[in-house]
Amino acid sequence: MSDDKPIVEIGETYLLPQGTTVHDITEAVSRVTENKAPRGWWICFLPSVSLLGLMTAVIAYLLAMGIGVWGNNAPAYWGWDITNFVWWIGIGHAGTLISAILFLFRQKWRTSINRFAEAMTVMAVLCAAMFPALHTGRPWFDYYLFPIPNQMQMWPNFKSPLMWDVFAVNTYLTISVIFWFVGLIPDFATLRDRSETMLRRRIYGFLALGWRGSHRGWQHYERAYLIFAGISTPLVLSVHSVVSFDFATSVIPGWHTTIFPPYFVAGAIFSGFALVMTMMLIVRAVFGMHNLVNIRHLDLMNKFMLGTSMIVGYAYAMEFFIAWYSGNPYEQWVFLHNRAGFAQTDSLGNWGPLWWSYWAMIGCNVLVPQIFWFQKCRTSVPIMFVATILINIGMWFERFVIIVTSLTQDFLPSSWGNFHPTWIDVGLYLGTFGLFLTLFLLFVRWIPMIAIAELKATLPGAHPNLHHGDEHDHAHAHASAEPAPAE
Repeated sequence: MSDDKPIVEIGETYLLPQGTTVHDITEAVSRVTENKAPRGWWICFLPSVSLLGLMTAVIAYLLAMGIGVWGNNAPAYWGWDITNFVWWIGIGHAGTLISAILFLFRQKWRTSINRFAEAMTVMAVLCAAMFPALHTGRPWFDYYLFPIPNQMQMWPNFKSPLMWDVFAVNTYLTISVIFWFVGLIPDFATLRDRSETMLRRRIYGFLALGWRGSHRGWQHYERAYLIFAGISTPLVLSVHSVVSFDFATSVIPGWHTTIFPPYFVAGAIFSGFALVMTMMLIVRAVFGMHNLVNIRHLDLMNKFMLGTSMIVGYAYAMEFFIAWYSGNPYEQWVFLHNRAGFAQTDSLGNWGPLWWSYWAMIGCNVLVPQIFWFQKCRTSVPIMFVATILINIGMWFERFVIIVTSLTQDFLPSSWGNFHPTWIDVGLYLGTFGLFLTLFLLFVRWIPMIAIAELKATLPGAHPNLHHGDEHDHAHAHASAEPAPAE
């Protein structure tokens, strides 16, 4: 049986550099929370806090002046904040995908990146929730969105798409937080046991929930983790499908299509992977995690982005096919004129005033990822860093194209208009980056950014058919040939 042979004899390679030990993993991850923050962390943290301050100031101005300071002029009501809401929700999908679905498929390469992605899920959903919460104009009354019994016998309107978002996003956020925290318990215990001060020991001890690493504890932990992975998996499909129903159930040309649920889910996973990659490359360089997150992990993620890019490109093509096949002149007008910039000019002499956003979307989401067909591009850090940023820009344009182009030119030319965001719109959007980055940088500083316990399980020593003596011999041989990988 191949399970009894060394991994190199059956044509496989190690996920981590040969000779990596469990002690190397513990040291590499734990020291980030124990040592002083490097200069690179401060260089990232200070601008992030500044953007967070900008967001706070913008929200204060918004609450003082009212929702009219947004670019909510007819006909693109709430076009900017809905665009940003859908974009941030999409970012949050990669975390659950990498953690839950790849866990159920026993993909061990996820162990180096799943903690990043889970944390980004929680933070991205918080950023997304801010836009529907503020768009009501009086967010202190947002509790009316929840089915809370009250003396007026008033209940939410469950037919409203806003309510669908409330339940979908809150369900996703709740399960994501629980799933993330359950995975952290053994690693919090590791930090607790390494703590040299009483304060650290008590904080991490509280978070570890009394974890002692017993055989019985591991059995309960692995069973709970598997259950939460099973619960989280359908949420990846359901959350963005529900968000897509906000558009698909309407009659606006460009929205009324059944392809939206799979289209939105594929795009969400695509954009989520891109942002996970962007953040991972920065943190990997700042904290020297090159051995735990190596080129093989990045190569696999780039292949994943290439696959989801092709799904998204197929969805773009199907939108044109559906518009032609339906014979609906309004639908054909939206795609040929308003988005692609083809066909004749309108009565005002315009020809698709937002065509540039559509082609920016195509260029970033369909053409740029094609470079990942080449191994040299998949293994080049500068190329993949630039590509992932372009992909995220392209995915924002995808939401902008769907929402704004459809709203600005619907059925009646007499109601057509244009959309221009105000400085409050732009400031709030930039501010959410401050919130996201500040939370993320605090996460990498104080919480194990890589799943220590899960990553140890991928080492050759964790293989049940490998005897301890064999592991020692292999490790000793490789250690003598190469430097210690995690130092």
